[in-house]
Amino acid sequence: MTQHVCPDRREREALLGELAEELTALLDWLASLAADAGGGVTRLLYSPSWLRTQLALRERMAASSLDARFDEVGNLYGRLAGADSSAPAIVTGSHIDTVVQGGMYDGAYGVAAGMVALRYLQARFGQPRRTLEVVALCEEEGSRFPLAYWGSGSITGARGFAQLTGLVDGAGVPFEEAMRGCGFGPGSGSLSRRTDIGAFVEAHIEQGALLEAAGAQLGLVEAIAGQRRLRFEVTGEANHAGTTPMTGRRDALQGACAMALALEAEALRLGAPLVATVGRMEIAPNVPNVVAGRVAFTVDARHVDEAQLDAFCAWMRLRFEELARERSLELGAEEWFRESPVPMDPRLLRELGAVCAEAGIEAQRMMSGAGHDAQMFAACCPTALLFVPSRGGISHAPREYTDPRDLAAGALVLAELLYRLAYEEDAP
Repeated sequence: MTQHVCPDRREREALLGELAEELTALLDWLASLAADAGGGVTRLLYSPSWLRTQLALRERMAASSLDARFDEVGNLYGRLAGADSSAPAIVTGSHIDTVVQGGMYDGAYGVAAGMVALRYLQARFGQPRRTLEVVALCEEEGSRFPLAYWGSGSITGARGFAQLTGLVDGAGVPFEEAMRGCGFGPGSGSLSRRTDIGAFVEAHIEQGALLEAAGAQLGLVEAIAGQRRLRFEVTGEANHAGTTPMTGRRDALQGACAMALALEAEALRLGAPLVATVGRMEIAPNVPNVVAGRVAFTVDARHVDEAQLDAFCAWMRLRFEELARERSLELGAEEWFRESPVPMDPRLLRELGAVCAEAGIEAQRMMSGAGHDAQMFAACCPTALLFVPSRGGISHAPREYTDPRDLAAGALVLAELLYRLAYEEDAP
């Protein structure tokens, strides 16, 4: 195979500089549309800053000679029509929503990289054989409403309007009301559900520090980790902190802490790629001079191997029950979230590896501990996920940062893969 997008090394270096400038300007512009007064970027689903950004992106896509359109939930597409209108479309992009006071790269980079890649391919090679599309997905984070992957889930059929009943945000605003307020909802545009996507490629920041530590410029994701989220409730006996002997206590907090330490020790013993986190703890009565009578806490466990993840969670339940009995405590447990590991398409992964090798870009195969829209698409079409490094592993925060040269390298590799998928006759 040959590097079609930029075969000459000197030309490639010049192009990387050009792409770095273009991506930086585009990301700065996107951030300015949703800058938070307290720092960072806040662009919650169906909020004024979200709508302002999507509408501005539509104009920007149209100015780049893309056919820009919304679907009924607010996913925004920029379409470069292919010569073969019957062939499935090749789609790239990511989500446009953020967490509260998030960074300017999470999600937005995948949209910007897709727009830059399509602009370059159209300028250099003209019309593709297969239709190319960049999508600014309306939502992924679940930051405003208790529902994540609304954008990609609506496209793939994993989410639908029937799931919105009763969903409200922190201010009590119903999901459907917020959606209609932005001009979206059933019948407002083209159907979200699609069956005509031949491949989906997502470029994203790593949101971790593995690539930076390895000195690699890009990450090629083999799989997205499965997740289990559980809630445990430890019940003991609230009592006076001064008059209750240490040996006679039924201290729910001490029991919960013993469980958290056991969880950490076992996760460290088993090692990567397993991770386990106690993320939220609620203590009652939560006053200085009373032994805690009840503690509720959550556990988030992740692994790319489902059998090993299930085995770890089974061990966790048994060990927590043992610790509760030892301390004369009662234990309740509930699993409230379950996602299976999602492998990326092996053919696209090999193609990405070949592109990086031919371009002289150091890439590392890896897993993703965080969830991404790619996992929704993987159930419906061949899917690939490409990472660029995050400085210090910082994400979901104003200090989120990726070097412009790494942003450009990701866009260059994305453009080459899109060329092979949409312009070549014998596309993989």
